[in-house]
Amino acid sequence: MSETNETHPSLAPGLYIVATPIGNLEDITLRALRVLRGVDRIACEDTRQTRKLLDRYGIFTPVISSHEHNEADRSRELLEQLRHGARIAVVTDAGTPGISDPGMILVAAAIEAGVAVCAIPGPSAVLAALVASGLDTERFFFAGFLPPRRGARRTALEELAASFARPTTLVLYEAPHRILDTLEDIQAVWGGDCHVALARELTKIHEEYLRGRVREVREEIQVRNLRGEMVLMIEARPPADAANHRPGNVRQRLAELESSEGLTEKDALKRLARERGVAKSELWRELQREKARGR
Repeated sequence: MSETNETHPSLAPGLYIVATPIGNLEDITLRALRVLRGVDRIACEDTRQTRKLLDRYGIFTPVISSHEHNEADRSRELLEQLRHGARIAVVTDAGTPGISDPGMILVAAAIEAGVAVCAIPGPSAVLAALVASGLDTERFFFAGFLPPRRGARRTALEELAASFARPTTLVLYEAPHRILDTLEDIQAVWGGDCHVALARELTKIHEEYLRGRVREVREEIQVRNLRGEMVLMIEARPPADAANHRPGNVRQRLAELESSEGLTEKDALKRLARERGVAKSELWRELQREKARGR
């Protein structure tokens, strides 16, 4: 499906996956507004929530509910309309449809039926949290929500750790009432010095980031009653690397390379990155943390 523009304002038939604000309604894009005005119908996770956005921008397009409990049945209904040339937008309460939210079933069905599908990009809690986390953004893995029960959650984290062949930023969604237990499980899998970043209430008035070692973040929030939607990011290391990773390790190895082979710090970083199979930027960040600790 080709993108329409101001000289061709009418939308082509098809399914439009529209990202909507995750908190601040000003984060809607101009293109998203144009699409929401131009489609025949908007499929919403919660029509009441979406109506707040539509009312803010004077959009009167008819809405219909499509959420996790009726998505399968609703998708069949919407697909029939799409086959007959309808223009339908899909939105969720916040963020990008299909990312831990409804939308995936309808998209897959539309593609299988030969219906044009167009993504209208915009807000995403995953990316917003990640780029301000201070953790490595060159390699990350999004795992959505972990199982709510402790045993299953610990198992899931251990399986994720075992699946990483190199350090990776693991991105999760978590609920406020489970965050302390989840941090405890993370500490058990990766150790208390594992670096994490917790983002909550993104783009809202009380937006906040908590960054540091997992044990430090746990201690800080134990005396607080945190609320709001949360994105949790973890400096996830492979099991062997996590066991061997200790303060001074990077700095010590760089010093060895510089003295024994006459390498500059830059070249020594490149060599060490090849040895460990990690990005040079990740080693650089760890080196700065070690220097800040005075080790």
